[in-house]
Amino acid sequence: MRHWLCAAVLAFLPFTGAQATLPVALFKTAEIRADSHDGLRQWQAVLQRIEREMPVYAACRKDPGACPSRGAQLWQELLLELEGRPPGEQVTRVNRFVNQWRYRPDRRLYGTSDYWASPFEFFANSGDCEDYAIAKYVSLRLLGVPDDRLRLAVVQDELRDLAHAVLVVYERDTAVVLDNLTNAVLQHDRVTNYTPYYTVNATTRWAHVPPSRIAMPAVGATASTR
Repeated sequence: MRHWLCAAVLAFLPFTGAQATLPVALFKTAEIRADSHDGLRQWQAVLQRIEREMPVYAACRKDPGACPSRGAQLWQELLLELEGRPPGEQVTRVNRFVNQWRYRPDRRLYGTSDYWASPFEFFANSGDCEDYAIAKYVSLRLLGVPDDRLRLAVVQDELRDLAHAVLVVYERDTAVVLDNLTNAVLQHDRVTNYTPYYTVNATTRWAHVPPSRIAMPAVGATASTR
């Protein structure tokens, strides 16, 4: 996955109201905020596919025969089971459930180096790092987690020397990382081998830089941009 491939991912459920300023400097970086996803063609493509799938999510939940795959059926069964459960349990079990799918690169699945899969595509075929993150993001949104508590993070894995994508979930005064490489849900400041390039949610994207390179607050700053 190239760095620019995951410059933004995923927003499909409407979000209203101002985004909260979160008391976390994610991965100890400063953030430059942009309230736009213009020009992000991969994000727009997966957004359209997810929007088309939304009615089928509800139908699949009511009638297993309406599910397009066995994986989709198991996914909806999990979401039904997790409705109303404590947020920490939802996060942990969604992470573990999605991670059961075996990693498969885009080239093998789709004949291209870059394809962002919707949840139904992922649960039928599996996928690569951003596809795991998308499936987790959609799962938690469907469980009622507010969009301003979620971000897809595009990072450099310094240990493996490659680009990677994970889902970040803000919990109270911290943030936790949902990673396809582990079932452990870790606080972001314990994951020291990831350097973020971008994070994104439904309304906003953020560029991440070392705090020494920006003369503005580390969190909530606004810019006029495996």
